[in-house]
Amino acid sequence: MVPTADNDNASGADHPAGGGGGDGKPCPVCGKPSIARWRPFCSKRCADVDLNRWLSGAYVIPARDDDPREDEGDEGPTIGR
Repeated sequence: MVPTADNDNASGADHPAGGGGGDGKPCPVCGKPSIARWRPFCSKRCADVDLNRWLSGAYVIPARDDDPREDEGDEGPTIGR
């Protein structure tokens, strides 16, 4: 059975993992209970919304340079030379 509605978790009959129950955590997009088929989401729609957010740059992992490289031409430590 192919789901046609956005509320794929209406019944557990079409879920291959057997049932509509997920891991008990809410969907990170809408907050509804997640289901095993779309885990950690509640539906294909929420999974697609999340994917679009990653691809469009809405989610950004901040980065910082912890090791400033002021002396790029240095061959290594000068201790013990």
